[in-house]
Amino acid sequence: MSTYNESTFLNQIGLGSFDLGYLLIVAAVLALLVLVSLILLIVQIRKTGKLKKRLDAFLLGKDGTSLEQDIVTLFEDNKFLKMNAEKNKKDIRVLYKKLESAYQKIGLVKYDAFNQMGGQLSFSLALLDENNNGFILNSVHSTEGCYSYTKEIKNGECSIDLGKEEEEALEIAMGE
Repeated sequence: MSTYNESTFLNQIGLGSFDLGYLLIVAAVLALLVLVSLILLIVQIRKTGKLKKRLDAFLLGKDGTSLEQDIVTLFEDNKFLKMNAEKNKKDIRVLYKKLESAYQKIGLVKYDAFNQMGGQLSFSLALLDENNNGFILNSVHSTEGCYSYTKEIKNGECSIDLGKEEEEALEIAMGE
């Protein structure tokens, strides 16, 4: 007689000579592993549920608008801002080009043309653009009247001789 418990079921599945105690221990360990796996699965399902709630709250927002719509709106706004920035750069270049020819340098010298006879009512006014092109307006005041004339300035020079006051006004305008 053998010391092993022989069972017809165990014989049918090919484990007739296997100790039933070992089989019960293996079954208990497997049952414990299944139970631990089930507990871990439940914990993960709860965590996933909480994460889904947070994601839904994030995507839907407080007022029910979707995050996707907000992102699309921000993208369109960004595109609009970039387009306007480029337009502004072009406009600024045009303004700078136009500003080159605008009178932006001024030199003014007041003087008494006839030594104490008319006061300092006479003046020389130099108006120049960025490239030192422009004119000098000279106004001479006397007791008999006021006479004005201009002299053209190109690249900071005049083709006609300048008087002392005119030269001084031109130097002031050119920053010399």
